[in-house]
Amino acid sequence: MVQVREMREDDLAQVMVVEHATFAVPWTEETFRKEVNGENPYAHYYVIEDQGEVFGYCGVWLIIDEAHVTNIAIHPDHRGKKYGEQLFRYSFEQVIEMGAIQLSLEVRVSNTAAQHLYRKFGLVPGGIRKNYYTDNGEDALVMWVGLK
Repeated sequence: MVQVREMREDDLAQVMVVEHATFAVPWTEETFRKEVNGENPYAHYYVIEDQGEVFGYCGVWLIIDEAHVTNIAIHPDHRGKKYGEQLFRYSFEQVIEMGAIQLSLEVRVSNTAAQHLYRKFGLVPGGIRKNYYTDNGEDALVMWVGLK
C-alpha cells in the first residue's frame, strides 16, 4: 500500500537511489542527513513508499510562515502514476497545518510537467532566476502561492 510519511535517517540509502536517478547534480547523503536529523530546524522531509520501498521524497523549509520546496523527486520507474501529486499534496497540507501562509519553489523552465502539477495547487509564475541550474545553466521559474 502506497503511503506518505516523514523521512527518517534510515530512509537515506533509498532516497539516494531516487536522487541519483533524478538529478544531474545530486545532493549528498550527508546533506540529506543534516536535513532530517534536526540540524536544520526549518527542514521537513517526506517520503512516498510502497511496502517499505521508498520511491520518492519531498523537502520543504518552513521559516516563520513562509514555506519553500527545496526538492521533490519520484524515481523514473514510478512516474506517470500521480505519485508526485500525492506526495506534493501531503507536503502542501503539512506546511499549511504548520502555519505557512505562502509557498514557493524553483522549477526548470523546461520542466513543463512539474509546472503543470504545481499549477494544480494554485502556484503561479513569479519570476525567473537566470542560470540557476549548475549542470547546464538553465533558468529556473519561480512559482508561488498564497495559502491564506
